[in-house]
Amino acid sequence: MHYKTVSLTLAVILAASSLAIAADPFEAAPAPEAPDTFSWSGFYVGVNAGYGFGGDGDVSSEGQLGPNIANIATGARPGSVDLDRNGILGGGQIGYNWQAGSFVYGLEADISFTDLDDDRNIVTPQINTGLAQGNVFRSELDYLGTVRARLGYALDRTLFYGTAGLAYGRSTMSVDMFAPNGVRQFTGDKTGTNVGYAVGAGVEYAVTSKISLKSEYLYYDLGEEKLNVQAIPGTGVAGGYDSKFNNDGHLFRVGLNYKF
Repeated sequence: MHYKTVSLTLAVILAASSLAIAADPFEAAPAPEAPDTFSWSGFYVGVNAGYGFGGDGDVSSEGQLGPNIANIATGARPGSVDLDRNGILGGGQIGYNWQAGSFVYGLEADISFTDLDDDRNIVTPQINTGLAQGNVFRSELDYLGTVRARLGYALDRTLFYGTAGLAYGRSTMSVDMFAPNGVRQFTGDKTGTNVGYAVGAGVEYAVTSKISLKSEYLYYDLGEEKLNVQAIPGTGVAGGYDSKFNNDGHLFRVGLNYKF
């Protein structure tokens, strides 16, 4: 009789436990949230700084009259001079990116104030005298701007991109040619805005959801500029020289962008 009572009691306890579990089922812990994926889409502004150096910076000169042509042919005046504009630059940029999957499309406009310049004093022998005369060539770039398309591939917060578009800049060129006695006989100078193209590539890394850092290379070509180097009246010479300046170069720069 005692054993029957114990068995009945255990059965009642088990039944009650089953009912309690059914009334209050076990709730599984919520699944962890997936981390947010970074997006490159959006408007941004930024600053940049870097260093530039010349590309094919040759200056070629041709004589306008017989004596001038002869001077070039005999080496009394230089027919070719290598100018390598180099220096620092700094400025800002503004742009917009669209991201589709891992591909990023964008437009960017930038302008940099530059300190890119070079000058050469070429000493050549005077015809039939063996004396020397100086020929000073100068070239400088005051600012450079671009408006470019960008196409890149994103690996989450790292963006690799290529870029190409319009380039423009303000250039100054000058030539002075002197006689053996130091008197300036020919002179010419020109300042103006030139338009061409720019191509390059870079990599950008998003440090936060708003701030990114980039490193970029650009090649720019603003075309060829022709300068009329004229004889100075009263110096005993006539005619002049046509000097053609190549107006291109390379840029390496780093930048910081803020995305809105």
